[in-house]
Amino acid sequence: MDCNLLDILSDKRVLCVDDEEGILTNLVEILENFFQDVKGLKDGKLALEELEFNSYDVLFFDICMPKMDGLEAIKKIREIDSKIPIVILSAHTDQEYLWKAVELKITKFLKKPLDKNTLLEALKKVALELVDNHVIVELLKGYKYDFCKKSVLHKGKTINLSKSESKLLEYFLKNKGNVLSFEQIADYLWDFEQPSKEAIKSIIKELRRKIDHDIVKNIYGIGYIYEI
Repeated sequence: MDCNLLDILSDKRVLCVDDEEGILTNLVEILENFFQDVKGLKDGKLALEELEFNSYDVLFFDICMPKMDGLEAIKKIREIDSKIPIVILSAHTDQEYLWKAVELKITKFLKKPLDKNTLLEALKKVALELVDNHVIVELLKGYKYDFCKKSVLHKGKTINLSKSESKLLEYFLKNKGNVLSFEQIADYLWDFEQPSKEAIKSIIKELRRKIDHDIVKNIYGIGYIYEI
């Protein structure tokens, strides 16, 4: 496969949750090499509060934590989001934990202390899960999108996208058939800034210019939808 799977993660956000400060710091530093944004928290309750206000693409959870353990927090997350990739970190290998992890649709179960190669394999699995195991997908009218290279292919030519354009296009692909409001798009593209609707419209305009005007459709007064 002519693709570095880890490049898929380059514009993604990940939340790491572990009550052991040394492990959390180390994990955050490692993941910063692969993800655009990495945030670390010390317990499941704080993680749930964080997820109420901010959007993440991937989650890393320790199991045994104070206030709310990882499995309990993940169970609540799964009630809202059934698809987000979740990696569990634990010193426990009890069958009970493993079965609960399977029930909660965990992407990977990693045993502490973390092994570099095992972590890299887990990240590749996460990357594939994010794109439904298809690193190149059909768009419309002969256009294709390459998740690894963050670019569009058409008639043998490569159309380069800006970071904002590729990130927004992937957000539309992830939510195909769903109307995305201006607020949802702004929350996904920007962390703490409050961009104007004009900033979003400008990115949409460029996507349409580079690909096709019909790549996304306006839903008047609400936002946009991608559907083919």
